[in-house]
Amino acid sequence: MLIEFDRVSVAFEGTIALDDVSVKLDQKRIGVIGLNGSGKSTFARLLNGLVKPTSGSVFVGGVNPAEDAKAARAQTGFIFSNPDVQIIMPTVLEDVAFSLRGSGLKKAEIDAKSRAILSRFEIEHLADQAAHSLSSGQKQLLAICAILVTEPKLIVADEPTALLDLVNSRRIARALLSDLPQQIVLVTHDLELAAGCDILVRFAGAKIVQIGEPSTVISSYLAENA
Repeated sequence: MLIEFDRVSVAFEGTIALDDVSVKLDQKRIGVIGLNGSGKSTFARLLNGLVKPTSGSVFVGGVNPAEDAKAARAQTGFIFSNPDVQIIMPTVLEDVAFSLRGSGLKKAEIDAKSRAILSRFEIEHLADQAAHSLSSGQKQLLAICAILVTEPKLIVADEPTALLDLVNSRRIARALLSDLPQQIVLVTHDLELAAGCDILVRFAGAKIVQIGEPSTVISSYLAENA
């Protein structure tokens, strides 16, 4: 899908979080990097209407998230760094099934679809386990399953490996960058993970300061922040 920002600015109580950003992106794996407070998370949250522009316009696949949040969230799934904020229901299976509420599917269909996505990520054996008793890596996989079961066209992942150890970080990275057919916008401080994207967008001071091939962008980022 085409992501379009036209002179987008965002201000929170007088603080500029994003400053006059214009960009068009349609790559399958889009990485977003930058220091804390640079604007990258605000950029990500504009994509499905979690944040609205103070000025300018955002279009994702032709949908304006600020004007039609329902349509935006139907096509764009959002994965947070802390999966606990996304886990709602008591058990793993119930949590995935909850994402299909209002889908028009029958109970048996919802159950089958939910189990299928859990099986795909090799956590079906946890279906009846208490969701909040899972390990951090398992919780993040559950959050991914709860998003993917709705079949979004775009997945926005904001620091999805921030709370994970090396083994689980690599597992989540493989899931997001290698195994999924969807378009991904990946916000990350993990430069090894960012290097696996098709293109990187680098933020600094609430602006986009560089867009390009990952190795080039990472080299510039490291040189300026050594």
